[in-house]
Formats: sequence, C-alpha cells, structure tokens
Amino acid sequence: MKILTTRLTGAAWILVCLYWATGNLLWATPQQTVSGTITDTEQNPIPGVSIRLLNSNTGTQTDMQGAFSIQALPSDTLSISYLGFKTLRLPVANQINFTIVLQQDITDLGEVTINAGYYNTTRREQTGSIARVTAEEIERQPVTNPLAALQGRMPGVSVVQRSGVPGNAPAVQIRGQNSLRSGFNNSGNRPLYIIDGVPIDSDPLNSFSGLTSPNLGGIDPLNTLNPAAIERIEVLKDADATAIYGSRGANGVILITTKKGTGGKQKTRFNAQVYTGVGEVPRKLDLIKTADYISLRQEAFANDGARPTETNAPDLLLWDTDRYTDWQETLFGATAQTTGVNLGVNGGSTYTYYNLSLGYQQETSVFPGDFKYNKLTATLSLNHRSSDERFKLQLSTLIGRDTNRQFDGSSFVSTALSLAPNAPALYTDDGELNWEDSSWTNPLATLYRESQAQVQQLISNLSLSYSITPELEAKLSAGYTLLNSDELVKQPLQFYNPALWSFVSSRSLHIGAKRQSFIAEPQLNYRNSFGKFNLDALVGATLQHRATTGLNMVGIGYANDQLLGNLAAAEQVVVTDNTTQEYAYAAAFGRVGLRYAHKYYLNLTGRRDGSSRFGPSRRLATFGALGGAWILSEEHWMQALTPVLSFTKLRGSYGSAGSDQIGDYGYLDTYSATPGGGGLYPTQLTNPVYSWERNRKLELALELGFWNDKVRLNTSWYRNRSSNQLVGYNLPAITGFTNVQANLDATVENTGWEFEAATQMHAERFSWQASLNVSIPKNRLRSFPGIEESAYANTYKVGEPLNIQLLYDYTGVDPETGLYTFVDVNEDGVYNLDDRVVVKDLTRTLFGGFRNQFTYGRVSLDFLWEFVVQDGQQYYASGVPGRLGTLLQEDYDRRWQGPGDSASFQKLSQGLDALRSYFRFQTSAGSYTDTSFLRLRTLGLSYKLPLETLGLTTCTVFMQGQNLFTLTKYRGLDPQAPGTSLPALRMLTAGLKLNF
Repeated sequence: MKILTTRLTGAAWILVCLYWATGNLLWATPQQTVSGTITDTEQNPIPGVSIRLLNSNTGTQTDMQGAFSIQALPSDTLSISYLGFKTLRLPVANQINFTIVLQQDITDLGEVTINAGYYNTTRREQTGSIARVTAEEIERQPVTNPLAALQGRMPGVSVVQRSGVPGNAPAVQIRGQNSLRSGFNNSGNRPLYIIDGVPIDSDPLNSFSGLTSPNLGGIDPLNTLNPAAIERIEVLKDADATAIYGSRGANGVILITTKKGTGGKQKTRFNAQVYTGVGEVPRKLDLIKTADYISLRQEAFANDGARPTETNAPDLLLWDTDRYTDWQETLFGATAQTTGVNLGVNGGSTYTYYNLSLGYQQETSVFPGDFKYNKLTATLSLNHRSSDERFKLQLSTLIGRDTNRQFDGSSFVSTALSLAPNAPALYTDDGELNWEDSSWTNPLATLYRESQAQVQQLISNLSLSYSITPELEAKLSAGYTLLNSDELVKQPLQFYNPALWSFVSSRSLHIGAKRQSFIAEPQLNYRNSFGKFNLDALVGATLQHRATTGLNMVGIGYANDQLLGNLAAAEQVVVTDNTTQEYAYAAAFGRVGLRYAHKYYLNLTGRRDGSSRFGPSRRLATFGALGGAWILSEEHWMQALTPVLSFTKLRGSYGSAGSDQIGDYGYLDTYSATPGGGGLYPTQLTNPVYSWERNRKLELALELGFWNDKVRLNTSWYRNRSSNQLVGYNLPAITGFTNVQANLDATVENTGWEFEAATQMHAERFSWQASLNVSIPKNRLRSFPGIEESAYANTYKVGEPLNIQLLYDYTGVDPETGLYTFVDVNEDGVYNLDDRVVVKDLTRTLFGGFRNQFTYGRVSLDFLWEFVVQDGQQYYASGVPGRLGTLLQEDYDRRWQGPGDSASFQKLSQGLDALRSYFRFQTSAGSYTDTSFLRLRTLGLSYKLPLETLGLTTCTVFMQGQNLFTLTKYRGLDPQAPGTSLPALRMLTAGLKLNF
C-alpha cells in the first residue's frame, strides 16, 4: 500500500500556530451534528445501540437501520455499547460521519458500571464485594415484590419466600445472621434499602389478617415498587462496600435503581408490556381416604380398649362414614389469575430528558371466595443539565399503592391438612353454611372475617450538582418518603358457630400506620490525575429524621353487619394502640480512592454516626474500612499467560460497621396511660449506657478471566464478627418487667465461601450464556460468657449456629409398646430441657443458582435452577395419630400394629402416654430430616417478531414459568418454608412487549 504524505505550506503553519495560540478556540467551537451507522460483522444494522458522550449523560440510540445522530464537540469521545458486543470509544475530532462495525463480546469488565452507593465503579476496578442483577432478569417475572426476583441469582444473598399469598415480605439475609435479635421482621438482621439514593424504612407492617401475619413476614413496604420499572439491583456485602453507610450498612446494603431517560436529540420512545397467567399450589399431600381413616379411628379405640361415643367420636357415630372430601382441593385448590400491564415513555432534548412509567398488577387467590391483590405504580425520572455541563439536576419520584383483600386464614391451610376426610358438607341444602352440631367447626366461616389492607407510598429524590472546577463537584441529594397503611378487618356474626358462640357480638378491627422521613446529604467530590496516579475523593454529611405513627382501634357491637367498619355505629370503641415515635440520625462520611497505573487500587472509607436510639453519652460511633485490589494480569511478567489467563485480580478488605436496629427510646423510662382517668403505669426500665453493636468484616477474593474473559471465575472468602450484642436482657418476674435493653458480651461469627462462574459462546446467529453461583456459609456463636446462667442457656450453644434446635435423642418405636422412645428422658411426663442433648443446625449450609440463556436468531430460552442444602422439620399430621384428624398415607402404612412389630411410626391411640410420646417425638431428632431442594425457579421463552417495517423497534412475545418443578425429600407443601403456610405458587404467564 502506498503511503501518501502532505507537506505543510508556510501559510498552513501560520494557521496552526494561530490555532494553538488562541488556547480557548477549541472550547468556543460550537457543537456539530455527528452521525453514522452501526452494523455487526455481517453488515447487518443493529438497532438500539447506545451512543453517549464519554463522562456525560448525553446520548442517543440507533434506529431500525442502525443510524444515529448526536450533537458533539470535536473534543468529545463517543462511547458505543450494546449488549453482546465490545464497547468502542471513538474520538470525534473533525469527523462528522462514522461507519462503525461492532465485534461480539460481552465480557469487557471495564465497561460494566456498578453502583457502589455514593460513587460508581466498574467490575474491573471494584475493590469491594458487589453483586448485581439487571432489568432483563427482573422485569418478566410475575412477582409482586422485586426482592423475590433475586432468589438463586446472587452469591451470599439468601431470599426466602415464606408464603404464596401476594404481599408477604420475603426473608432476606446477606451473609448470614449477625445479631441475636430475631423475630418476624428479621429484627437486627435487616439490610439497608436505598431506592434512587433514598433510604427507606423496610420494617414489615403488622397485619390482623392471618395470611399476612407477622409469622409469615407481615406486609412489605417494597411491594409498592414496580419490578418492571427497575433498571438494576446491586447488593453491597463486604466492609469496603458497606462501611461508607456506617451503622446502616452493618447487615449489607441493597441499592435499587429505577430506569432513567437518556439525553440527546431523539424521538420520543414508547414501550409497553402486558402479560396474563395462572397460578396454583404446586404440591398436594397424599392424605388417607375415608376407608383408611375410619379404620384408623377404630384401631385407635381398640388399642385403648375404649368405646367411641358421640362426644369423642362424632366422625364415627354422627358423620357419614362413606363421605369423602379432598379438603386440600376444596380449601386451597383454586386457580389464581394474574394480570400485569406496564407502560412507559421517554424522550427529551439534548439537555433535558425524562422517563415515565405506569404499572398495574392484579392477582387473585387460590382460596375460595373473591380475594385479590391489586397494585398501581407510577415512576417519573427527570434529568437536566446546562449547556456547559457544569450544572446537573436529577429528580426521581415513585408512587405506589397496593390493596390486599384477604381473610383471616392463619390456620386455613393447616385446617385443610387436618380435617377428617368424612367431615360434614360445607353448605346445607339451602345454601347456608353448615353448622351441623357443636362437634363441627365449618372452615369456611373464616372467609366471613374479611381483611382489606391498603398501603400507599411516595419516594422522591432530588439531586443537584455543580462542577466548581473540572476536578471539583458540589452535590446535594435530598429525599422524602411517605407511607400510609390502613387495614380494616370485619368480623360479623356469621364468623361464629351459633351453637357455641351465641353470646358474642360482631366487631371491626382498625389498624393504621404512617411513616414519614426526610433526608439531606451534601457532598463534595474531587477527581484528578497525577501522571499514573488517579485520585477520587468525596466528603459528605447525612441528616435524617423519621417519624412513625400508629393507631389501632376495635369497634364492638354492631346492630347490623352492613354497618361493620363504621366506628360511629359501634356500641363500644377501644383504642389498643396510639403511639408516635421519632428517630433522628446524623453522620459525616468520606472516601479516598487511589489508582496507580490501572493495576493497583486502594479504597478508604469512613463514617462518624450519631443515632437518637442511644443515650446522650453513647450516641456517637466511628466506622471505617480499607479495601484494595491488584490486577496481576497488567504486570509484564504475566503477559505470557494472557492468551489463556486474560484477567487476574486479587482484592481484599477489612473494616467495621455498627447497628442501631433497636426500638426508639429504649434508654428511657417509659409509661403508658391507664384507660379513663389520667393514671400512668410503667412499661419500660431505663438503661442509658448501652451502646452500638459492632460488626467487623474481613474478605479476601480472587477474580480470574480465561480466553479473553469468555470464562470468568470469582472466589471470595469472608469472615464477619458481630459483638456487643444489642438484645433485651431478661429480668426476673418479680421486677414486673420481662426485660431491659442492654448489651450482651456475645460474639456471633459468620464465615463462608462464595463462588461465581460465568461463560458465553457466540457462533453466527447462536449465543449461549451461563452462570453459576454457590454460597457455603457457616454461622456460629463464637463466645458468650456466662451463657449457662443466662436465659439463653436453652436457646444457644457456644460453638454452634444461632438457628439451632435442641432436641431429644430419638431411638425409634418400642416393638412392645408401640410408642416412640428416647435416650435419658424422664418417663414421669415432665419435660426437662436438659434432656435435649441433640443439636440440630437449621441454617442453609449451601445454596445458589445455575442460569442459562440460549439465543438463536430471534428466539431466546432462559432458565434458572435454584438449589439449597438444609435440614428442617419433616411434615407430620398436626394432631396425635389416632385422634380426630387425618394422616399421611405413608405414615398410616408404616404404623405399629401389634407387639413385635418393627415400625417407624407409633401406634394409633388417644391415650395420655401416646400423646406425651408424640409431642416428645415432635421435639426430637427423629422428626427432623433433610429438607434440601432443587427447584426450576424460572423458565422463559421469547420470540422477537419481524415487525420492524411497521415502525416497531422490537416486538417480543414471551412465556414465563415460576416454581415449575421441585426435587426434594421433604414431604410437606414447600421445603423452602417448612410448615403449613401457603407455598409459593407455580405460575405460568404469557405476554407481549413492544418498543417503538
């Protein structure tokens, strides 16, 4: 090839000198229109490619022909990125037209932007442990709570859906249980939730409805979020990532970022998604039929040498012994319907752009009756910047309202699993509820105790920034949240059996809560380069105030059930709770990030916290962390390995955080008013000297990339130690109080390994992506001086995990008596806790997920397997075998029937000895088993219709399945949440997604 050269003339040299002499001529140059086309290596245009100006929010996308245009300066650099292709950076200079060919590659670690809270980083440069899930994995799942979409997708993040009733709060733990404090809302172990920069109070809301009861998680405030409006979720886990949040980040931080618009001159874009589907309980138990049940009851009376009477055996003497009802099918065997609609629009000009989305979701129930869950959401994002790029404004607002119309079904599922199969019919011939006699409690009566809970939430954030110099930026972030919750429970006379409760009156229960929070965070950010050194620093402060109000009332005695809920019509109104609590929090924080030669990284963070939940002398505490990373693959002596080992990074961190997750005013003496005339009585003892819980975190990690990062392997080891435990110290009953807030000199340790592997393959129109994450956690009580003399002696054991059960040592069924036997257990009927010598760990010992995505042309198949290794209590009949109530067919077949039998299930009996033996068995090692499971969590199939000629950017039809298939040894409804709560439903949905 001939190389052409051009000599500058004298006049040309003069022009060049004048250009450089002016200095500011470049900055004064007006913006010009830069256009181009983008194709793949086969010259096919690629629509939807993101083109933005580097270090700016200005951007646009390619149209259906792969064409784009954008306003830019000659000094700007174009960043071109598209999922599945290498990101390019092209200087504009004097070029106004580009022809760009993208190469397939999804593994450029340096281009994956990670939200680390107060700053952004990349996969390549991050020094902390941060997990990330994008909109692609969230938006198609028909879940009411976005956290439910995280199950099996992140190492170190355990998400348990405790009930299949929509609206329940899932249990979320990040790297184990740090605090001895526990309860229905995971008190003391909850992560911090940040939505678009605003922290929210994630405490579940109490509910009178049994299906959203505290034991099942309560009502989750995060339900008001629309999963389809979320751009990504990041989870911060180690000290380096969480220490900048101080005490609030002790249990990890979950950052939720909603979708935003993009700058640049572009057409207004619309998107729509609609889906509909059905759900059902995925598993039913194999309970005995009527013939075996009658035989069971008769055998029990024969074993006891007793005669059945109408009092102790209505099922044998009063009820039809040929009747059979499948109570599981009757009481929770219906098909739930679900529908979702999401609409969005985004657009704007070069300097002002917006994104607006609206969402609607409805889900009915698998229970009989017209019960349903509704959710309405709206999300608005507005961005503006000045023409000189110095001033920027970002406003985001989320509004959500969810309405959960349920009933008090706290025992509804367990009733279906315990009713005799020949129990009377639900309705009389006249269509009325059947109250056959006092021996029968009609389960449908509970349907009349309706509950309607409504939650409305507003989350708003305003962020202002101004570049004082190119290196120094001032920023102010202000947020406001408002949550209102109201629930009304109507309890009419039809709820009661008239034969037993003729003296009761109808009533209504009213529960209300209001949460309001303000936060302001001024910041200064400084960035500069000094040769090979890069400095990124920030300092800031946090001021937050939160107020919570609760009002609970009961209306008793209504003349007509039509008036239920109108307190003015009640004969009596009782206020059971009327409280207002305030919480104030202040902090100063800072960060210094250093980078040298793009291979050595150091990150220092610190925070000084103050909380109103401690006494005046203990309110302040300091937390901090140090994190570092070394990219070995940048060293010259590693270059020989780069064709195979393309990326190698070592990172580690150590730091401390604290926790103030306790109630307000715990350090004060408190009093409550007596009903009526002005008296007071004490409700809490003072202790002004308890202080912060401390959590010290250590992590070491190795990240590897092979064959140009087509295969990635990450390994992390962590150790978290939480000390100075904030718990209620139990007091003797003679004091008149059950406990007092205090610190216990106990240390809880969480250690574990986390593994991640990811790979991808591209071949013409076919692509395959796979990822695997595995977590191996270990939790133990490291130390607890004086535990033997404390009230926790029979709850925890030093050296053992916190989530344990102390159990009797089970030795089998006695061949002669047919009763369960145990080692060293008193036979006098006294339950001695010292006899419980077996320690059973119920903690998840391994969990994770395996995801695959196959794409061929316009067709895509995606699935996720979730796996969990754990022990739990096996499911057995709720009543004593032989008494009124059903039994699993398996247990009936392996029961003891006579002397000399080698059986695994005790004899059928109604006697006291059998009762004592059975309940002892329920608290023995014999009733616990392997409850591990492998579950096909999600399965999705989609097809992009070839409708581009109609003006559609994309038109995708999809089908999605949730909880489709489970392999487990557990005999109950759901190994994820052993017991008798409604399991997570199997959902099948189909929908359509449009972009135009």
